[in-house]
Amino acid sequence: MGKRGGVGRSGGDGVSRRELIQAGLAGGIAAVAGTALPALGAGSSGEAAAGAAPQPFELEEATVGALAADLAAGRRTARSLAEAYLARIRELDGGAGGLHAVIEVNPDALALADELDAERRAKGPRGPLHGIPVLIKDNIATADRMATTAGSLALLGAKAPRDAAVADRLRKAGALILGKTNLSEWANFRSTRSSSGWSGRGGQCRNPYALDRSPCGSSSGTGAAVAASFAAVGVGTETDGSIVCPSAANSLVGIKPTVGLVSRTGIVPISHSQDTAGPMARTVADAALLLGALAGEDARDPATAASRGHGAADYTKFLDPAGLKGARIGVARAKLFGYSTPADALAEAALKAMAAAGATIVDPADIPHLGDYDDAEFDVLLYEFKADLDAYLAEWAPGAPVRTLKDVIAFNAGHAGEELPYFAQEIMDRAQAKGPLTDKAYLKARRRCVQLSREKGIDEVMERHRLDAIVAPTGGPPWVIDLVNGDHFLGASSTPAAVAGYPSIAVPAGYAFGLPVGLTFIGRPWSESVLIRLAYAYEQATKLRRPPRFLPTADLTAAPR
Repeated sequence: MGKRGGVGRSGGDGVSRRELIQAGLAGGIAAVAGTALPALGAGSSGEAAAGAAPQPFELEEATVGALAADLAAGRRTARSLAEAYLARIRELDGGAGGLHAVIEVNPDALALADELDAERRAKGPRGPLHGIPVLIKDNIATADRMATTAGSLALLGAKAPRDAAVADRLRKAGALILGKTNLSEWANFRSTRSSSGWSGRGGQCRNPYALDRSPCGSSSGTGAAVAASFAAVGVGTETDGSIVCPSAANSLVGIKPTVGLVSRTGIVPISHSQDTAGPMARTVADAALLLGALAGEDARDPATAASRGHGAADYTKFLDPAGLKGARIGVARAKLFGYSTPADALAEAALKAMAAAGATIVDPADIPHLGDYDDAEFDVLLYEFKADLDAYLAEWAPGAPVRTLKDVIAFNAGHAGEELPYFAQEIMDRAQAKGPLTDKAYLKARRRCVQLSREKGIDEVMERHRLDAIVAPTGGPPWVIDLVNGDHFLGASSTPAAVAGYPSIAVPAGYAFGLPVGLTFIGRPWSESVLIRLAYAYEQATKLRRPPRFLPTADLTAAPR
């Protein structure tokens, strides 16, 4: 779910700030030019040549709506969709030049597709996701023949006792879970020098827009896979930036819901205060559709009780192309701009487009106390990671050689060649040194996060300016993968919504040198419907997304657009 850190510049090598920014952000991609990438994880295959243009693909950029219409009309079947996407994965995911986005394909995918086709013929579809292939991040438990490892070899022997709530809801909606995606190992809460998208099990994930660039993370594989049309849509998870950053880096729409809208039961955790799963898609409409399937109360996740009366079974009803008319959009300029000239330029163009669509732009409308709770956030994550991971392993990882965070640390040390070849596990060491959640230091840090991010932060600025949303660049263009030094992260805007537990949506804002840049809409709690309306209107007014070209490196001749 990844700690991505996100207010302004990373600034130097200073302990807390750098740790906060890099501690789980997403990581880089793999090797420098001419060097072989780490081995692909189990279950993936293919022999893509580095920089080779992919074969024409009939389902490239296909939306859920279009696929559902084809299924309803009998032009396609769930099996034909699964076969087409699996062939695409075989072509482009493995080998030295592959994306390494899919950590494992579902060995029962075609049999499940046949069952869904038979059910459609006998009873009709369950809903718009019936027979639609979906990829989910490899920290979401499934009680099938796939593993759930968070990218770590330490969990390869584990067999989940049941589906995570998210996986269960997808199956009940008729979706076909096609496979698991690669990620920044342990959702990038392991080292301050990590490379986003690298895991001991899956190797280094690449960005399909430029193969030497980071896919960001920690939901790296979901971002790269959905961008590359390996599936119609995907599910990521976020603690701070791990949905919105890979969405922006891969020119996708990513929704980070209000904490509690989507159950976390059965998801490998970092922090019960900030963790959430959410949809990643190529369009706002598809993301909204998937969110409706994911959202809902779960007695096993107490946080979801707060969503009662706030969620929606169908978020597509909020898709309004005129949704920006009369909206008040605040610009968080002081600390969430300024670290990337291309990102700033594209954000300025986005503001003009929103104004032309009828929005009132309140500029600036800066969020108070940005950066004032960074150290407190990191402390909260350290405490909660230890407690929450120990609880997860005890219940959800029977058969694994590890039962606690302490065991994971020892496993990594004992398998350093596979697990620690590029960066260490100092964040895990620091988390292990923390005490219980009754410690005064933890309780004080959590109170500070809540107060400064909510009532004295997002709430204050939105009430003062009567805002519908706050916007800022999601982050800069994807950086070059560097396994030696780790991520070259400049800044981002994920932290305010992440710490508050409030929703945010990343949408494509354009391209710099052919590299995607995103724009984030931040809102009040349970305002997903408002953010979807605004994001959809912006998307329809600009229509910026372009499919990836799998270039070996960035196109430095391409003008920003």
